[in-house]
Amino acid sequence: MMATTADPQTPARPAKPTLDSLSPSQIEAIRRIPPHDGGQKPTPIADWLEPVIKKTRPASIFLDRERFDLEQRSIFRRLPVPLMPSARLPEPGDAVAFDGYGPALIVARDKDGVVRTFHNACQHKGSKLIEQCEVHKAARFICPYHSWTYGLDGRLLAAARSEMFTDFDKADYKLSQLPTREYAGMIWGVLDPEVTPDWSAMEPEGAGGFADDMRHLGIPNAYLYGHKRFEIAANWKLVLEPFMESYHVTRLHASSIGDLFTDMASICTKLGPHQRKVAGKIQFQPSDLDIPGENIHKTVTHAYQVFPNGTIVTSPYYISMMVLMPIAPDKTNVDYYMLLPRKPDSEKAESIAARSYELILKVFGGEDFRAATITQEGLASGGLKTVTYGGMENTIPTYYDQLESHFLTNERG
Repeated sequence: MMATTADPQTPARPAKPTLDSLSPSQIEAIRRIPPHDGGQKPTPIADWLEPVIKKTRPASIFLDRERFDLEQRSIFRRLPVPLMPSARLPEPGDAVAFDGYGPALIVARDKDGVVRTFHNACQHKGSKLIEQCEVHKAARFICPYHSWTYGLDGRLLAAARSEMFTDFDKADYKLSQLPTREYAGMIWGVLDPEVTPDWSAMEPEGAGGFADDMRHLGIPNAYLYGHKRFEIAANWKLVLEPFMESYHVTRLHASSIGDLFTDMASICTKLGPHQRKVAGKIQFQPSDLDIPGENIHKTVTHAYQVFPNGTIVTSPYYISMMVLMPIAPDKTNVDYYMLLPRKPDSEKAESIAARSYELILKVFGGEDFRAATITQEGLASGGLKTVTYGGMENTIPTYYDQLESHFLTNERG
């Protein structure tokens, strides 16, 4: 399952993604999108979803420390969680300090292309080995305190004046390593080294599921154009919710991108533990799907909820990936990544990428993340005991059912 980023079996995403560049599952879902005047309610369409609902959740799931701690030990310290796209470490020898989930870690790709995750702690006295959170080339890790030196595989290579330690064996001082796999163009880790990892949700190659979708979108071979860390004063689930529903789009984004969309039915599909929503933009017409060479993402948007805490959203010229990392009941780190099919190779391509990056940071940072923050503040006022979800938000309660199915109980451990 560990692999290099550039998989020769995976064609690069074309600069202009067309319908026939997508997976059979993606194409089938797109062809099910009804016309705007088709009479369907503007709700996600799937056999496990009710089109019109009024479902509630206690406001406490966004506020209580007890709930946050349960999520930490049941989900974020036990299940595989996304760390970053593979594109962040595209070449052998790339390494980065990573603290998105709180603990100080190192993520590195060795000379053979294998990605590993270590605690960022020298095994002598615990000093951080890497301090910079920017990707850099590394042949080895050298502790700045006493110069203990480690290989990219975590082995201790040298310790200064090791003869001054009794019965010293370098093999006893390997870096603490976390279970790590590279899958669907993302690097995943299990944040508790004592947990036996369960990778069963990562279906094999060619299974027609989530990984196939990501290959057809070009995620495994994508170029990372931009990355920004947001620190949001809100519960992580409030940050996630807007990316699972279309109810807010024309309203919250009225002054930015809202006029590109309309309230219409979307097609929702389960891909293992993940969800995919496919919806037409305001100009979508089913007949346009058969125009040769059309950029499919000018009229159709794919939005993925990557279980448990990631999102992927398509745009005509780039793909947005976000990893939402809970730090406290009311604090979330979000790493935003803009992925391109290839590095811009012209002034025009660079201009499009730069303008797109500026716009999406404004939309997500100034609108979606702001909505999460003001919702957190409102809930913290104690003004309501429950939150309510309607039909245009109907994937959210089902997601919470799925999340809570993993919660540990006294009987389960």
